Amino acid sequence: MAGELQTKFRRAVEAFQARDLVKAERILQQIAKSSRAVFEVEHLLGVVKLVQGRFAEAEVHLRAAVALNGSSDEALSNYGYALKSLGRPQEALAYFTRALAVNPRNPLSYHNRGSILAESARSYGEAIDQFDKAIFYNPNFADAYASKGGCLEKLRRHEDALVAYDKALSIRPDLETAWLGRGNALRNLGRYDDALATYDKALSARPDFANAWVGRGEVFTDLKRHDEALAAYDKATSIKPDLESAWVARGHVFWSLKRYDEASAAYDKALSIKSDLENAWLGRGNVSFDLKRLDEAFAAYDRALSIRPDLAEAWLGRGNVLTELKRRDDALAAYDRALSIKPDLAEAWLGRGNVVWELKRFEEALAAYDKALAIKPDTEGAWIGRGNVFTELRRYDDALIAYDKALSIRPDLEGIDGLRLLAKMNLCNWDNLDEEIGRLTAAIRFGKANSSPFALLSLTDSPDDQLRCARTWVRAKLPHFAKPRTRGELRSHDKIRVGYVSPDFGQHPVGYLTAGIFESHDPDRFETYAFSIGPDDNSDLRRRLERSFHRFVDCQHKIDSEVLKAIDDAQIDILVDLAGHTQNARLSLFASSPAPIVVNYLGFAGTLGSELYDYIIADDVVLPDQNSQFFDEKVVRLPGSFMPRDNQIETFEEAAPDRADHGLRPEWTVFCCFNNAYKINPAIFGSWMNILKGVDQSVLWLSDVGEIAKSNLREEARGLGVDPDRLVFARRVASSSEHLARHRLADLFLDTLPYNAHTTASDALWAGLPVVTHVGTSFAGRVAASLLDAVGLPELITRTRADYEALAIDLALDRQKLADMRGRLQESRLTASLFDAALYTRRLETAYAAMYQRHQAGLPPDHIEVQARG
Repeated sequence: MAGELQTKFRRAVEAFQARDLVKAERILQQIAKSSRAVFEVEHLLGVVKLVQGRFAEAEVHLRAAVALNGSSDEALSNYGYALKSLGRPQEALAYFTRALAVNPRNPLSYHNRGSILAESARSYGEAIDQFDKAIFYNPNFADAYASKGGCLEKLRRHEDALVAYDKALSIRPDLETAWLGRGNALRNLGRYDDALATYDKALSARPDFANAWVGRGEVFTDLKRHDEALAAYDKATSIKPDLESAWVARGHVFWSLKRYDEASAAYDKALSIKSDLENAWLGRGNVSFDLKRLDEAFAAYDRALSIRPDLAEAWLGRGNVLTELKRRDDALAAYDRALSIKPDLAEAWLGRGNVVWELKRFEEALAAYDKALAIKPDTEGAWIGRGNVFTELRRYDDALIAYDKALSIRPDLEGIDGLRLLAKMNLCNWDNLDEEIGRLTAAIRFGKANSSPFALLSLTDSPDDQLRCARTWVRAKLPHFAKPRTRGELRSHDKIRVGYVSPDFGQHPVGYLTAGIFESHDPDRFETYAFSIGPDDNSDLRRRLERSFHRFVDCQHKIDSEVLKAIDDAQIDILVDLAGHTQNARLSLFASSPAPIVVNYLGFAGTLGSELYDYIIADDVVLPDQNSQFFDEKVVRLPGSFMPRDNQIETFEEAAPDRADHGLRPEWTVFCCFNNAYKINPAIFGSWMNILKGVDQSVLWLSDVGEIAKSNLREEARGLGVDPDRLVFARRVASSSEHLARHRLADLFLDTLPYNAHTTASDALWAGLPVVTHVGTSFAGRVAASLLDAVGLPELITRTRADYEALAIDLALDRQKLADMRGRLQESRLTASLFDAALYTRRLETAYAAMYQRHQAGLPPDHIEVQARG
């Protein structure tokens, strides 16, 4: 440059050094107009605009400077910085590398190169190596220490990160990124008070430090102090409305609170600021997943992964969606991918455990849950998973411990209080039982889904509480579907098409009771379909059931949309849910009006608590008119009992069991109850002990309830003044025919309340063993009475505990009276409607026809009384 231009350039440099960027730019532009391209001018112009954040303009000048002098490491490094700021990281990395080739001792170039490796390539180890080189050539390079701390944080080396941040702050006490990083490291170490003190330190120096407010909010989020967290995020956005991280964090809080509309709005705001914000897409996916909008969730997770392929949480989300879709192999692959990126992602271990639990790989499931808990001991889902595994393995003591732990972390976990009490009942552990049931029913009355409807059946005889529980459960399970269903379209078929949905088409009480119905349907009037949503157990009963339908559709591995398509393709008129709120049911299938008429039948002993269902099949005894108010379904009352009985099951006539083979003496009076342990409670057991006291040489023959339950029952008997040896526990037998035959060794079956014997009572009556019941108020507590009424033995139905005890004692002492009753029952096996599957089916078909005719006439569902004829 000529002397005059050199003078002007020196003035520009002086203005730049004095931070008078406007003056520096004006002088440089004057030089540029009067002279051909000059390296120093183009370079400084680029730097001036770089400092001002005018990156696109800076890139033009710096590109020109590099073209003029490709051996200037400073120009190469600054051009790389401009490219980095314009979102061109790979080009930037190349120029930083060129700068270091020119001058391998430039700390700024190492720092810039490390920043690119950390931000775009996420090569945190390589980035730390670059920052260390920058520090080597400039030991007082505070930004390099802070950047190194950030990478150490990404590698979860929080203690090392803290050392790096402290070093940066010792050099530059006002370095905001170091204060912010220090707070984040302390938060990740769980040192929340120290983290808050660090953010406060930063804010005392600069109250408008928006990111420090976000840091405070994240501490409060971790502490579940949600109101304070939201206040901190609001402060951040009031300072900097376009701070996307604050909007994302705000969305995360609303998502955790299940305030999904507000969460979505926050994520959308973040994405309007920065469309490629992976954590906002992750948040959108989480919201969609919770709302069961699986396609939207999957798309959101994929969008997050397209931005950041190593986002472990998005792989986790993908795994959760695939689990819901029952694509279990793909789900496991997604969880494994998440864990390959982030081995300490407890939620991915949890998801993996849930999948292998569904696959009945229990040891593998426990290992996965234990891994999650080793990483994050307060992962309540892993404690729930352990409880579920132990329940399946009948290790109810371990299940109780696991559920207790889950509830200690989150007291209002959905359904867990009920599962906990169910485990406790299976142990016959009645400590503080009334108090705990009282707390549970109070929570249900308060609108909390603390128990599944099934678990509640054995805990209370109140149909009002059972209705509340069912309604709350449906709202919790189907938050966006809990609304009145629309009436289905009118269809015209030559035959009424009835579809049965069940997970239990096999060796299960439902399959056991219904086989005769399906075989007896009139093929000239009805076309029947099975939609099996459970496993094929390869039993003879399964094969028989498959043959009994017009079409049997195996839906075990189908997702809801595929099952619904199969139902729609079949043009089903009446869809019957044989599972309700029992294990492996799929309530979600019934949420979108899958058929014109939807029926609750047999599998669940109570209302399903939703207007998604039109009818429930019942009878006058099990659901008297005064109880209709506790059912959301319209009631269809069959004559006789609502419960069918297959009279084509294995014969047991030839079997001649001997008492000695079952630990029973010939001279004993044998009272029996083969119900599950969870149906036994202090009141009913107290009655049983009173009955034993009233009958000399009598024993109580119970099912094999597990060693802890046996011990507890023996101890309870001793406390009530009864020799524990008078409790005899049945051994497991190989076949249903052997089980039925051994009923003949007992003298009287004693029922339970509030949850009666259902299939077990039917078995007893079919085998010729009289059942004494204490009729309750709820559906589940009136089933045995329904069966006894239908078989012609209403005198075995009692209405008070005292009458129940007195009747059992009277029959045991009056051997002739008991023998006459057994004789009547034996004769009824050939004549009673309870044991006539063909007659029962005709009555059920009459009910179906009445439902169908009402719908065809454009009438809403209403109560239906089926008359006894035919």
